[in-house]
Amino acid sequence: MTPTPLAAPLAAHVVAIVGAGLVGSGWALVFARAGVRVQVYDPVAEVRAGILPWARESAAALAAAGLIEDIEAVIGRLHVFDTLAEALDGATYVQESVFERVEVKTDICRAIDALMAPDTIVGSSSSGIPASRFTEGCVHRGRFLIAHPVNPPHLAPVVELVPAPWTDADALEGARELMQAAGQVPVTLTREIDGFILNRLQGALLNEAWALYDEGYASLADIDATISHGLGLRWAFMGPFETIDLNAPGGIVDYAARLGGMYHAMAQGRTPRAWPQETIRRAGEERRAALPEAELAARRAWRDKALTGLAAFKKASGLAP
Repeated sequence: MTPTPLAAPLAAHVVAIVGAGLVGSGWALVFARAGVRVQVYDPVAEVRAGILPWARESAAALAAAGLIEDIEAVIGRLHVFDTLAEALDGATYVQESVFERVEVKTDICRAIDALMAPDTIVGSSSSGIPASRFTEGCVHRGRFLIAHPVNPPHLAPVVELVPAPWTDADALEGARELMQAAGQVPVTLTREIDGFILNRLQGALLNEAWALYDEGYASLADIDATISHGLGLRWAFMGPFETIDLNAPGGIVDYAARLGGMYHAMAQGRTPRAWPQETIRRAGEERRAALPEAELAARRAWRDKALTGLAAFKKASGLAP
């Protein structure tokens, strides 16, 4: 098949999903509900067999929340293939979501590169490894970039688009337009940085959370409650800059004048270090006491149900993208 021009309507496109674990399967649902034909490939037969049952269950949850209307139409757009070549046939866009190791991504990107059409765009779900580390040897390297979602992507719409030094400008713009048309919220970086934006922000919070726990200031549950019942309530619909802009009478400049020194002093008092192994062990014991390992999958399903409800609320409140 000949790939559809990027300027064509969304429904005329074909999107290939390569790697269909937790992230890849979510991506498949993102594009299928947007009206796109989706061609899915995973090298593991068991994973391939589970894609459609999972998608049907997830689509039913979205329909119950009023986020999609026709479950059968969504499922009908999903096509699972046994080979990479079949999945890539006619694809305008490829979302790669394989295991996050440089050597694994290098191998799959070279395999995609050998089969793709010259104008196809390839986005990688890498959560922190820049594309320059695994696409340099590709013939079509200008068509590769990072397209990093929040997990699960069908419920958390932000996606970081990060170009490699050689990514074509039209490939970056094409990926952005496709994501917007599919209902995602693209965040475009001007250049590469390890961890991108999302995980650098999350990492700063995690580093402080581990330090507070390691030093015995509070339990894991109480630190988590500070976010889930405090900061997280605002962060569900506004970011840190808008938050502080509203938290001082004169806005963001006033806030910086009042509290910038305090934050600087706190940062100066911290020396970055690796998360202590003994502290990690204690944290693991505390979490497993609160949630046994056998119940992790059920809790993930609970999380997804809560995110579905939050997505429905944001849509009804005019806060959705």
